[in-house]
Amino acid sequence: MLSERVIHEQDLTKEEAIEMFIDPTVDTYDLLYEAYKVRKHFFGKEVKLNMLLNAKSGICPEDCGYCGQSKLMKNKETYKLVDACRIQEGADFCASNQIGTYCIVMSGRGPSDKEVNHIASTVQDIKTNHPQLKICACLGLASEEQAMKLKASGVDRYNHNINTSENYHSEVVTTHTYEDRVNTIETMKKHNISPCSGVICGMGESDEDIIDMAFALKEIDADSIPVNFLHPVKGTKFGDEDNLTPEKCLRILSLFRLINPSKEIRIAGGREINLRTLQPLAMQAANSIFIGDYLITNGQANELDYKMLEDMGFTIDVGE
Repeated sequence: MLSERVIHEQDLTKEEAIEMFIDPTVDTYDLLYEAYKVRKHFFGKEVKLNMLLNAKSGICPEDCGYCGQSKLMKNKETYKLVDACRIQEGADFCASNQIGTYCIVMSGRGPSDKEVNHIASTVQDIKTNHPQLKICACLGLASEEQAMKLKASGVDRYNHNINTSENYHSEVVTTHTYEDRVNTIETMKKHNISPCSGVICGMGESDEDIIDMAFALKEIDADSIPVNFLHPVKGTKFGDEDNLTPEKCLRILSLFRLINPSKEIRIAGGREINLRTLQPLAMQAANSIFIGDYLITNGQANELDYKMLEDMGFTIDVGE
């Protein structure tokens, strides 16, 4: 059994991953069951909740092909970094709604020192009021000095997705490299900030690329892995892509669980339109979801997510 091997720390090989993920004779629900046994072993029936704040929007010099905030988009909402009160409001909401991780996100290649100082000062205040709330910053490419400032302020986690495989990266973006992204993750790890890094599936990548992503994140040793399913935005390079099915999404989540068995696997953007009615089944592999809206796309109503988890018999892990 795949699950027994993985639970006993016998890693899957890439060849085995290719066979189980690509072979059409491997039933999706058999694969999901193997993933569920691993998920249950490490996390029981607990689920972590996360919430995003789009703290700075649309101001970006990058050309990411999936992103409605890229420099190539003409019709987009833009605003500078929001004030401390707006950021604190989101933290208050998280603390009142069993949301354990609050992710503060900024558009752009990377933050200015002034922006980092603003985030750091605000995080210090949040930690005073809500010491149990985990803060994740997602600010782009960052320097050693900025990492130290964020760590000192109380930032627990830093998100910087690899987004796709190293092989496919140049098809997704040309204004920064795959190495730029990995180096930022390593910088955060160096300063004892928990690394969060994930992917976006559905951008025309191959099955082999998806497998490479899962193994790359294992090598990076990301503590938290958000798995996004492309929500096509008109006007972007991938705005007309439509190559995911609900079953394919379940296979992807199962793959990531079996390759990264003890990590937080989070169903992120695009789950509503790609998993559709199979969203509850996805929780058999994942142990974390985003609550509320994403950066520029809407999520489903919060009460539906809470009800889904309740109906499945899951409990919410609010952290320490």
